[in-house]
Amino acid sequence: MDATERTPEIPLFDLELSEEDIEAVLDVLRSGWLTMGPLTAEFERTFAEHLGVEHAVAVSSCTAALHLAYLAAGVGPGDEVIVPALTFAATAAAVVYCGATPVFADVVGPHRLDLDPASVERMITPRTKAVCVVHFAGYPARVQELRALCDAHGVALIEDVAHAPQAYVDGRAVGSFGLAGAFSFFSNKVLACGEGGLVATDDEAVAALARSRRSHGMTSGTWSRHTGETITYDAQGLGFNYRLDEPRAALLLSRFKRLDAEIARRRELTRAYRAALAGHEGLIVPYADEDVEHSSCYVMPVLVRDHARRDEIRLALRSKHGVQTSIFYPAVHEFTAYRERFGVPSLPHTEHAARAEITIPLHMAMDDAALERVVAALEDTV
Repeated sequence: MDATERTPEIPLFDLELSEEDIEAVLDVLRSGWLTMGPLTAEFERTFAEHLGVEHAVAVSSCTAALHLAYLAAGVGPGDEVIVPALTFAATAAAVVYCGATPVFADVVGPHRLDLDPASVERMITPRTKAVCVVHFAGYPARVQELRALCDAHGVALIEDVAHAPQAYVDGRAVGSFGLAGAFSFFSNKVLACGEGGLVATDDEAVAALARSRRSHGMTSGTWSRHTGETITYDAQGLGFNYRLDEPRAALLLSRFKRLDAEIARRRELTRAYRAALAGHEGLIVPYADEDVEHSSCYVMPVLVRDHARRDEIRLALRSKHGVQTSIFYPAVHEFTAYRERFGVPSLPHTEHAARAEITIPLHMAMDDAALERVVAALEDTV
């Protein structure tokens, strides 16, 4: 076996932590206070200000954030939530956690891999409680159109913002258009701390529910009892263990200082990819050049025109050129767990993308030479 088959020379993603990041976490470890506390609260204030929202509630994952957002929207047994099928499974799984049914809608097409408002409108029924939109690859979806559609039908709009912590529509941050936005700080995300998520909202009741339910429905937390702010607590509802811890909050605060610069570099790399691949007859590069300026450029998706060759191409990229790739995403509605329970709707654009898409390397450790190698590998392989 060639060495590149075991360890790609150009990984899909690589995370670089600075000495400042490491010291921030070590300071927390030295303090002896590891659970949710003052640094978590500081990060919540920082992120809320960044988004321009009233409330930010840090939680253990984006999945937890989605679950709490759906609960805050009143989603429960018998309800339906319209979601894209071209997404990570958590977008739909959190609906099932609520006892509700995910209803899968299609994406716009090969040049826009986000939720199609026309498809959403066709899926709305009297049982529809919410619509969840994913800002795919960091590019803003048609969130204003979806918000108007939801308002017209009296349903909540939830934003899955796992890919897009700094993407904007008309100067307004995505994640602030719906009832709530759910963010991810997983290891491979734009702002990463290993595991973590956040619920963003302007609705005080949504924030109160998220704060309570993330910690077993309790009315006060360990830090407030430690400081003497409270001496006991009540449990006002069925809650979960969805807390974020202090070392991760410290890492997020440290890395947040570089977010603007890192996203600027992501945009630079994305523009270079788009320019180099623009004339490639075998590939479709989704979105438009002008979209890059408003995107967080989380990943770099390309679609193979001859989708039957997709897996062969991915194998050759790794074995011959040392380039690691991924798929964003296999279609959720075709997964066994969803197919067997909810059937398989016809979603032609989603199904095409799921069979044709390749995600190529894009991360802060990449230099121009690595990008040029990826482009040359694609030219040789596709």
